[in-house]
Amino acid sequence: MNRSRTALAGVLALTLALPGCAGGPERSAPGDGVRGPLTVFAAASLTESFTRLGEEFEAAHPGTTVTFSFAGSSALATQINQGAPADVFAAASAATMRTVSEAGNADGDPVTFARNQLVIAVPKGNPKGVARLADLTRADVKVALCAEQVPCGAAARTALDAAGVPLTPVTLEQDVRGALSKVRLGEVDAALVYRTDAIAAAREVDAVEFPESAGAVTDYPIVALRHAGNATAAREFVGFVLSDRGRAVLTAAGFQPPRA
Repeated sequence: MNRSRTALAGVLALTLALPGCAGGPERSAPGDGVRGPLTVFAAASLTESFTRLGEEFEAAHPGTTVTFSFAGSSALATQINQGAPADVFAAASAATMRTVSEAGNADGDPVTFARNQLVIAVPKGNPKGVARLADLTRADVKVALCAEQVPCGAAARTALDAAGVPLTPVTLEQDVRGALSKVRLGEVDAALVYRTDAIAAAREVDAVEFPESAGAVTDYPIVALRHAGNATAAREFVGFVLSDRGRAVLTAAGFQPPRA
């Protein structure tokens, strides 16, 4: 499975956070028909949790190899609609997922499996004393945002408009990890990112909650793809993400459950 160093660090953190994880899920029966390569396109904010789920899926289905492509949801949707080979798509935006469904590339209806909320990520110790959205407009505070066509950027714009904050960022990034990295590298003083991303980088950043984020919560839908090369494994993986075990991993990473 392809893994970044960040993903591996998140996996270690989740291992400590989740009880009874050492043994992983029970292995499936050898004849369950789930084997072979599986390619999952997933929003960048799912890196740690999906890496963990991929490892558990492989353990449960010997002979299966899960490969992830993590990036901005809009970029992944474009790749899928242009024919990129993938079996499953997990997006950080219902609107972005809709572009894949309307292009005829979804195998069935997407299902929302998690929700996420924005926080203000600041360097450890919050040296600029950022406490609310309005603080991001101060002349001494440099801010990174996601581009508005990216789900985290659309959510940020909704929150900023609700707060009446006319923020001009110094950089617009193509996914939430890009915005977070600007804080981690000391290139900006703050960034609007998902709560889960701030949790994953908790050794390097602090998270400042703000009330306007409640009006810009992001839904995460998932679907098996119509032209999946491994349709059986794709459907099984989607089911695993929606299972109680999938929910436990996502909750430990800071995701909220979908609306009932």
